Amino acid sequence: MTDKLNSDNLNNVQKNGKPEQQYVIDALAGESWRLFRIMGEFVEGFEEMSGVQKAVTIFGSARLGADHPYFAQAETLARLLAEGGYTVITGGGPGVMEAGNKGAFEAGGRSIGLNIDLPFEQDPNPYQTDVVKFRYFFVRKVMLVKYSSAFVVFPGGFGTIDELFEALTLVQTKKIHPFPIYLVGRSYWQGLLDWLGGTLLEHGTIHARDLELFKVVDDTEAIPAEIDAYYSSGAHAGFEVPSPVDEP
Repeated sequence: MTDKLNSDNLNNVQKNGKPEQQYVIDALAGESWRLFRIMGEFVEGFEEMSGVQKAVTIFGSARLGADHPYFAQAETLARLLAEGGYTVITGGGPGVMEAGNKGAFEAGGRSIGLNIDLPFEQDPNPYQTDVVKFRYFFVRKVMLVKYSSAFVVFPGGFGTIDELFEALTLVQTKKIHPFPIYLVGRSYWQGLLDWLGGTLLEHGTIHARDLELFKVVDDTEAIPAEIDAYYSSGAHAGFEVPSPVDEP
C-alpha cells in the first residue's frame, strides 16, 4: 500500500510538475497572500484619497478619441467642475476618462485617476495630479463610490454600465448616502431607458421611483450648479432620495 501511495505521488509530480499539497495550510497560503494584497490596496486607496472633500466621477468609454463630441463635452464639464471647486475623478485611462482628467488638470483643479491593471485599453493618461493604481476592480469601485459627490456617466461599454448599476443598486438599497447620477446622451441611453421603463417596470422588478434615482441629459453645463443644489436644497435638484440610509 505504501509503495502504491509513493508511486501515485511520483506520478502526480511527473504529470503536474509539482508535488501535491499535503497540508491544508499549503492550500490556504496562496489565498492568504491574496488577502494581504487586497487589504494593502484598500489601505493605500484610503490614504491617497483621504483629503478628497467633494468630487465628481466621470465615466465613459476608453474607445472614444479626442475627435469625438463626447470627449469635448466631458472635457468642458470637467473644467467647469474644477472651476466650481470640485475634484474630478476618473478611471485614469484614455477616451472619456482622459477628457475628464484633461479638463480638470488644465483648469488647475485636482485631477485623480484610479487606474486598473488591464491587458488592453488602460494606459494611464497624462492629465492626472494624483495617480492611484489598483489590481482589483472591486477595491477601485469602493474608492469611486466612497469619495464621489456625484457620478456623470457618458456613453461607454460593459465597464461603464457596471459602474452605473453598482451605484444605482447601492443608492436604491440604502447602503450608501444617495448622490446625483447623470447619464449623458439621451439617444445613446434610450434603449436602456426603454428596457428599464418597459420590461423591468412592467414585471415589477423595479419601482417607478427607481427611475428617478438618475437623470438623463444632453446639456451638461448645468450639472455643477445642480450638484450644489442637490446638497443644499430639500428638493435635491429633482432626484429621488431614498431615506433614511441604513447605518452599518
